[in-house]
Amino acid sequence: MTDVSNATLKELGERVAVPAYDRSALRPGLVHIGVGNFHRAHQCVYLDDLFATGTGHEWGVTGLSVRSDDKALRDDLTAQDGLYT
Repeated sequence: MTDVSNATLKELGERVAVPAYDRSALRPGLVHIGVGNFHRAHQCVYLDDLFATGTGHEWGVTGLSVRSDDKALRDDLTAQDGLYT
């Protein structure tokens, strides 16, 4: 199994959808409280589609959590450069 990260995007692109835009061009425009599975599987999918059109890059998401048990998710996403499948 290949870990998900910026370094593995090219390899992963053969098997899974990868961002079709320059992620470094995104700017924070939204704050979302709670970045759990539902948010990432729904709202972020729509934003990914928008970013792939070359627009909306000023609407990047900044995730915010108030629960201490979300630290593990933050650490996992940080290790994966914010990417997930």
